[in-house]
Amino acid sequence: MKEKFTAFLLGAPSSGSGKTTLTLALLRILVQRGYCVQPFKCGPDYLDTRLHSMAASYGGNFPAGINLDTFMASEAHAKELFSRYSCRADASVVEGVMGLFDGAEKSQGSSAEIAKLLGIPVIMVINAKSMAYSAAPLLFGFRTFDPDLKLAGVIFNQVNTPSHYRYLEEAALDANVEPLGYIPRNEAIAISERHLGLNTSPGYDRERVIQDMAEHIQKTVAIDRLLELTTMERPAIPGSSASKTLFGKKDGKVIAVARDEAFNFIYQENLNVLGEYGRIEFFSPMDDKRLPVCDLLYLAGGYPELYAEKLSLNSAMREQIAAYCRNGGAAYAECGGMMYLGTSMINNNDTLYPMCCVLDLITTMQHARLHLGYRKVIFDTDYGYTRELLGHEFHYSRIDTHGDLGNIASVTDARNEQTGTGMFRYKNTVASYIHLYWGETRDFPEFLFTKNY
Repeated sequence: MKEKFTAFLLGAPSSGSGKTTLTLALLRILVQRGYCVQPFKCGPDYLDTRLHSMAASYGGNFPAGINLDTFMASEAHAKELFSRYSCRADASVVEGVMGLFDGAEKSQGSSAEIAKLLGIPVIMVINAKSMAYSAAPLLFGFRTFDPDLKLAGVIFNQVNTPSHYRYLEEAALDANVEPLGYIPRNEAIAISERHLGLNTSPGYDRERVIQDMAEHIQKTVAIDRLLELTTMERPAIPGSSASKTLFGKKDGKVIAVARDEAFNFIYQENLNVLGEYGRIEFFSPMDDKRLPVCDLLYLAGGYPELYAEKLSLNSAMREQIAAYCRNGGAAYAECGGMMYLGTSMINNNDTLYPMCCVLDLITTMQHARLHLGYRKVIFDTDYGYTRELLGHEFHYSRIDTHGDLGNIASVTDARNEQTGTGMFRYKNTVASYIHLYWGETRDFPEFLFTKNY
């Protein structure tokens, strides 16, 4: 562990500014310099955290990307997570979400609020593709809008030439924000960022893409100066984690967790909590032929529509999961996992594939539109769980046809308006489009284990 510790948040005026490109490149650059790096992501995004882990995994360092979200959990929980995962790191890199001050309600839960909560500086990322001196008033506004926020510097993206950067450099200095370099306009980098998470073809080399980003960016960004500006005191080691104080010791249960290319949208803290109840056994619904003997089956979200044919062809797994659920086995499925438990799935090519036939529903990617936002879930009183649960909904698919799905909860959005999203139950199987976060409401899995059928 290095003597000095550095931490910063990468923020931007809006989405599409280049935060993810820069985050992945900096993570890789730092680990190649011998840093033990811990990545974080503001908000509920579970795709970026996977990419963060990949970028920061180098030379024996395999950190999990951690979400910091003050809508789905308390500020105290976010601070505890940051301290717990940063206390043994040399650097913590936090990627912001959307625009710097964009939150569920005004700036509530925004990247700026997270940075202030953690006491870390912000490095702005500005897309300067069609901009020169106008960067000055933009930066001046971000620097002065909230005096409690420390804006340590700026890195410009989509810069055409070194002379273009000189104009931007002057603008930053006049706004009293230190310029720390730029990302040259490079179509290879732009295409890589756009497809890094969504390109699932077997020949797509994400590792090579991340390495290329790092090699390009370290030539034009002042890495050493960035580290100097963001050096701070290393967070103290928390006295005890919430999981240890709540559960004490493992229950000895077995939790079967689906994890492969089709199912991988999983919050790390959810896994940590499940691990306190017993042993987690990962399996692949696509490739494995046997469902692990378990006390709870967890089918997370992912891209099942992209692998619908392969999932459908693995009839042995589908039949075992169907038998498990029909016999009253405890199961929890969210988004893609719920789609997999349905009767069938229709992909983008309008092809119908049989699924597990546990839930009486057909999901489709036809006429897809985005469903996005935070969700609040309150279960019906006869379900037995009385605490409000928080989560996030993000999907393009929809339920095309369905029978009686047995909705067991009321679901509202961040503004407390009804959403129409269901929380379904079949025997001891609970399923929904919602990705719940129970990293802080750590007693929720106990109710999943409870068999009421």
